[in-house]
Amino acid sequence: MLLLAVAFIVAFVLLLYMVSPLISPKPLKLPGAHVVVTGGSSGIGKCIAIECYKQGAFITLIARDENKLLQTKKEIEKYSVNDKQVVLCISVDVSKDYEQVENVLKQAQEKLGPVDMLVNCAGTSVTGKFEDIEVNSFERLMAVNYLGSVYPSRAVIATMKERRMGRIVFVSSQAGQLGLFGYTAYSPTKFALRGLAEALQMEVKPYNIYITVAYPPDTDTPGFAEESKTKPLETKLISETSSVCQAEQVARVIVKDAIQGNFNSSVGSDGYMLSILTSGMSPVTSITEGLQQVVCMGIFRIVGLFYLGSFDSIVRRCMMQREKSESADKTE
Repeated sequence: MLLLAVAFIVAFVLLLYMVSPLISPKPLKLPGAHVVVTGGSSGIGKCIAIECYKQGAFITLIARDENKLLQTKKEIEKYSVNDKQVVLCISVDVSKDYEQVENVLKQAQEKLGPVDMLVNCAGTSVTGKFEDIEVNSFERLMAVNYLGSVYPSRAVIATMKERRMGRIVFVSSQAGQLGLFGYTAYSPTKFALRGLAEALQMEVKPYNIYITVAYPPDTDTPGFAEESKTKPLETKLISETSSVCQAEQVARVIVKDAIQGNFNSSVGSDGYMLSILTSGMSPVTSITEGLQQVVCMGIFRIVGLFYLGSFDSIVRRCMMQREKSESADKTE
């Protein structure tokens, strides 16, 4: 009976692998495609632009700093695969004025054609204890990290529906899967992208448009270096439990998943585990992906509980050390 059960399971899994490609979206071809990257002047955004350009895409870079954009344009152009490729730079704040964002994207499409893939990578971070963070920081982060993705997506979605094709990528964060000490202003803005992506995917799937939510871990970028300067001790100690990835590695994974039309995009074993644990009611693009979530959920929940216990221990230990230090200062 045991051998029969094992044989049945193996046959079932093989059948799923055979059927999966039939229900998966058709991969997007990047050669000649128009890819728009917001926040594309540095970090993950710049690396995504380079990766797409290497595969023959036309690139529109959007960011606030015009000088950085021009420097990045020169760097990207070194990776051209043909003489026809173009890198277009647009300096605009994607979080402030929707009409302005809509107008610049219309201009980009007039020059390079309809947008085939939009990568929403513009974002910023503030770390600190909840009561220490300025109230206006909560508002600013929600504007940049959330509305800064809503506005460009809103500006291109109608054309994608008309053409019955497209990809939209929201670059979230592992802090958008798991709330951590010090990220009370940042995490909610990244969690919000998940809700937007799930609802939007249900709307646009019949039009052959696929949404990808990327959850990069700590990544070696200028933004991460700046963020690290103000991290509370608890946040630093928790961050030490995972390694820092290179932006090029993260970009390759995101581009690959976006091309394939995968809803979730994660990096490394920790990222894979978090994606399984937080899959909830998120869409899948293959039967095998759903099967992996069903099989691994319980096991990963056990592992996750150990992680949470470790994080709580770090926070409690730091609190006790701080109280001892304050008590010693008072007695002197």
